Amino acid sequence: MSRLLHGRCRDAVALLLTTVAMLLFVLTALAGPSQAHGLTSVVYVDMTSPERGVVRVDLGLEYDLFEVSVADYEHDDALYRAGQPAWDDGDAPGMAKAMDDNKSSTLRYIADHFHITGSGKACTTTSVSDATIKMRQGVPYAFVDVDYACDPNASVHDFTTTFFNADEGYVKGTTTIATYDLDMRHGSAALEMDQTSFSTHQSFGQRFGEFYRLGTHHLLTGIDHLLFLAALIVGSRRLREVVLGATTFTIAHLVTLALTALGIVHVSENLVEPLIALSIAAVAGWHLVRLWRRGSHATDIITASRSHFALDRAGYLRLGVVFFFGLIHGMGFAGALGIDNPWSWTLLWSLLVFSIGIESVQIGLIVLIFPILALIRHRSPRVGLWVSGSVAAVVAIFGLLWFVQRVWDVAHGAQLS
Repeated sequence: MSRLLHGRCRDAVALLLTTVAMLLFVLTALAGPSQAHGLTSVVYVDMTSPERGVVRVDLGLEYDLFEVSVADYEHDDALYRAGQPAWDDGDAPGMAKAMDDNKSSTLRYIADHFHITGSGKACTTTSVSDATIKMRQGVPYAFVDVDYACDPNASVHDFTTTFFNADEGYVKGTTTIATYDLDMRHGSAALEMDQTSFSTHQSFGQRFGEFYRLGTHHLLTGIDHLLFLAALIVGSRRLREVVLGATTFTIAHLVTLALTALGIVHVSENLVEPLIALSIAAVAGWHLVRLWRRGSHATDIITASRSHFALDRAGYLRLGVVFFFGLIHGMGFAGALGIDNPWSWTLLWSLLVFSIGIESVQIGLIVLIFPILALIRHRSPRVGLWVSGSVAAVVAIFGLLWFVQRVWDVAHGAQLS
């Protein structure tokens, strides 16, 4: 009788854990849609000095956020009235024309949301170029060059950005990726809403901290990455396998980021975004297929090696698959960081720090979650299989749904040049 009760208790625990796991992943996925648009935004800034006393800012802003923010700021929706129909139709020339016809509003808004000082003296905006529209992260971005008149004797420049702050209510977070070649220095910076300023003379430690934090933030707020990691964790048979998988994934990110920054690789996000969704479903499906084929032996590693990092043929094949999909995810990161222009070389040193931030959080989550899964598998293998299989099934379903959605968006969305 006691064994029967014990078995029923284990079944009840299995059902409870499975239900909780499924609810957590469903709620997480619903809380963060497959596209970041509408929740967070990224601003791209590249600063140079074409002549003494002039700072030129190549600025990239999400188009629809920009037009509604300008309308609120100006208490006039002239730009919105002209630009929104073009945005709805995916008409890139129409969007650019709306901005060009409202340059005074554009310049005033930028001047009040991006401040530059040269050796402590405020710089003033003098002109804004015609706009160009490009696709970035699945949405249209407006790019303009803005010239600032600064003290010609300035030896250090400081910058402050307040684009799309939380008070506007359009997005909950904005990241600014900035590069600069000023004051005999070139470098990069990553700014968030709680840190909106930087200097061309910032220390190495400050720059390290910015990109490390950006890497950790990217993983913790990236639903795609979290679900991929979840599939990686539940499908791993030993701690060494999941650690090797996560590290392989991060190395693949870095390879793609470096190749993209060097201009060797450039793949359209119309292809990358659906493949990222498909990769989530594929890694989760890998575990489901193994459960179907091997049943209670799905967690066995068949190898004669005594090495702490030894894997069997299936394990090494899985690492190869993870590396390939890591390359695809890295292309998505490259788009998010704005690494698709020659000046992106200045971001290369920051990519390693960014990847270290991702890897440290990955390892932390693995250390927290995998031992619990391993304990469940040890105490009750059947429960462990149910839990890992249920989580993998939910992740696979969402990956497939996102894949279909993104293919649909590519097929029916705006095709901008």
